[in-house]
Amino acid sequence: MRIKKIVSTALTLLMSLVFLLVVVAVVISKASGGEPAFFGYQIKTVLSGSMEPGIHTGSIVAIKPGGDMTRFQKGDVITFMNPENILITHRVIDATVNTATGEATYTTKGDNNDAADSAAVSSTNVVGKYTGVTVPYVGYAMNFAVSKAGSVMLMIIPGLLLLLYALYSSWKAVSALEKKSAAAAPAGPETMPLQ
Repeated sequence: MRIKKIVSTALTLLMSLVFLLVVVAVVISKASGGEPAFFGYQIKTVLSGSMEPGIHTGSIVAIKPGGDMTRFQKGDVITFMNPENILITHRVIDATVNTATGEATYTTKGDNNDAADSAAVSSTNVVGKYTGVTVPYVGYAMNFAVSKAGSVMLMIIPGLLLLLYALYSSWKAVSALEKKSAAAAPAGPETMPLQ
């Protein structure tokens, strides 16, 4: 009986924690414009295979935003905004600094691509540097979580699971009380057989 109570308490705590984490993740994602940030690092979703095998499609990567955007050198992996306003994470294969303006220009290339990117990247379009932290396949879930349907489902499903668990716990408690009451109730008057 004690093990059941421990398991029940652990499940309750686990479900409450998951619900809380989901709510926090959705709120952070919405507050930061769809891209969550943790401890000064931004989490970005990789939507193409241009950096495979190091960074797979559907992965999430951590980037460190800010700082001197002219500091990057050949070999660094940066995240930047391309001319179509799409975020891209590629490796710097050449860097030049215009001493007159102080602006850097980067030639970038995806590790899995045959040729360098067609447009050079201005340091003003760099968002941050890739930190080397990659979590495969979580990007698919993150993209879904920040969508309208995903946000609704991530709020409703854990709530329904908590409600179902509360109903189940209540039913078990009522059943236990009924059994206890039935066992404690005195039996009816004893009858003696007729002789």
